[in-house]
Amino acid sequence: MKPLSRLRAHLTTRTGRPSHTPSHRVPWWVRWFTNAGRPVVAVVVLIMCAPGEHHLAVLAGWDDRLAWGMAAVLAAYAGIAASVASNRPAGAPGKASAVVGAVVSLGAAMAAQPVSHAFVTGHLSSSPRTPLWLVIVVSCVPPLVFGHLLHLAATPLPRTSETPVEEPASVPETRTTPPVPAVNAWTVAVPPNARLLTLVPRDTETDQDAPETHRFLTTSEVATRYGKTVSTIRTWKDRGRITPAFVDPTRGAMYDPETLPRLSSAG
Repeated sequence: MKPLSRLRAHLTTRTGRPSHTPSHRVPWWVRWFTNAGRPVVAVVVLIMCAPGEHHLAVLAGWDDRLAWGMAAVLAAYAGIAASVASNRPAGAPGKASAVVGAVVSLGAAMAAQPVSHAFVTGHLSSSPRTPLWLVIVVSCVPPLVFGHLLHLAATPLPRTSETPVEEPASVPETRTTPPVPAVNAWTVAVPPNARLLTLVPRDTETDQDAPETHRFLTTSEVATRYGKTVSTIRTWKDRGRITPAFVDPTRGAMYDPETLPRLSSAG
């Protein structure tokens, strides 16, 4: 069995998960709805929440056009906080703060809808003027969001220690004294205290070139190594099958090739 075939068979027959035969696989249209449905639902939810957030911003004192910034602020805040919370490893600086930010942004979006609808349906009244508590709470949202995003940006990521590179051991030169040949009429006598340098052949097994500089792999390079897609590698990371060495702010998760499982035992 080829390595990729064994890897596929191992992933589909994990303990605690039912194995899928070719006739019982999830239909393609179900997978399509699952993958395409998540971004569609996210966009629809943001569109449905935007009018309520805009309405509360108008009640707090912003004009009609500027009040749409409240919906943009809460949407961006939720996306940034969720991204930081998912990319930072457990225990890293800023991880807990990002999780709290994601929860707070979700709570703010949820709270804006019933409060706005309460004013629209008449359960709350903004006449002759908007309640003071609503003006104060809504007015404080943008600066608080901006301050928390600055805090997340200023929190450094932990740095992993570099792998030391060992220098190959040098082979010392050996001096040997050759045997003194017999002296006759046709040979030249060699003084008994003469010493000649003899080159000892170098051992090809022990004399290796210096190891290459340790290099970490990106998610796409790990996917190429296993013959999988980038989304599959990210799923492996989320389920703990592979663990990144660290997360680079620009390149994402970085993996140590020495700690990655073999093709026949991945997963």
